[in-house]
Amino acid sequence: MMNKDKVFIDTNIPIYAAGSSHPNKEPSIKILEGISLGKIYGVTSVEVLQEILYRFQAINLLEKGIEIFDEFSSIVDEVLPINFKILENTKLIILNTPGINTRDAIHAATMNYYNIPYIATFDKHFKQIKGINYYI
Repeated sequence: MMNKDKVFIDTNIPIYAAGSSHPNKEPSIKILEGISLGKIYGVTSVEVLQEILYRFQAINLLEKGIEIFDEFSSIVDEVLPINFKILENTKLIILNTPGINTRDAIHAATMNYYNIPYIATFDKHFKQIKGINYYI
């Protein structure tokens, strides 16, 4: 069995991939194709899936959000749960990472908890967090 990189897929990847023309659309599609083809071991969390639904409901496009939710969750290799230890670590990340929002701190804490070294995202503040490396 080939040793694949385990990569946490952030919310913006499936959203850009499904969206209109944008510089981040093609790299997002390539990440999702890499997962589909088995080149990348793609993981995400229930929090990412919640963000997709929340975002599209907020802009009155829930049907599109549900479509993205369904397609994305069927592509990734694993959808990780969130637990109290992750939320405890989230607090520390928020306190020690200027400018990070709560959702992204939860993603970083999830990555730490499950030992996931890489993230596919276009958010730049993950660079401030030790042990997290960009896949894009």
